[in-house]
Amino acid sequence: MGTTGGDRQLLNKTVQDANVYAVISPQMGKQVVAFLAAMEIMAEKFPGAFAGYKLEVMESHQATKLDVSGTAKAVISCFQKLGVSFDLNEVNLVRDPEEQLAIVGVPEEHLAGHAFHNYHLTSPDETVSFEFQHNVCGRSIYAEGTVDAAMFLHTKIRSGADKKLYDMIDVLREGNMR
Repeated sequence: MGTTGGDRQLLNKTVQDANVYAVISPQMGKQVVAFLAAMEIMAEKFPGAFAGYKLEVMESHQATKLDVSGTAKAVISCFQKLGVSFDLNEVNLVRDPEEQLAIVGVPEEHLAGHAFHNYHLTSPDETVSFEFQHNVCGRSIYAEGTVDAAMFLHTKIRSGADKKLYDMIDVLREGNMR
């Protein structure tokens, strides 16, 4: 189940109480999950490494998405652990289709379904900069991840695994993806 909404603890408890197998994750795109995991490892291993750096975040999604994406929030949280001071209100949310085409570079055929993220870090003296970007056009990345999650669950069910509640990190660790 790929969802960013609802009460995560209640959802997990409901699945556990039902005694069913499930993969629950706010992000089903395997490569995006791997990027987030790498950011989390960096934040854990090198806290404060970017202290004093300035962060600029731009994200573009279809016009119907009103809030900051869960993916952007997770990456920003990692940068905060790395010592960067940043408030979610500072995220540049691009939702206007004309800006998405002209400034962001979203292909017109993907205006109704895309996720473009750009994180730009600059050192206090502006002599060093880093840029992280991940762009998704369409929704196939999420469908592919969901198929791999279903195949992962099928394997767990067939083996009678004791653990029944998983996330996409578990799917990635297993490594049996298409």
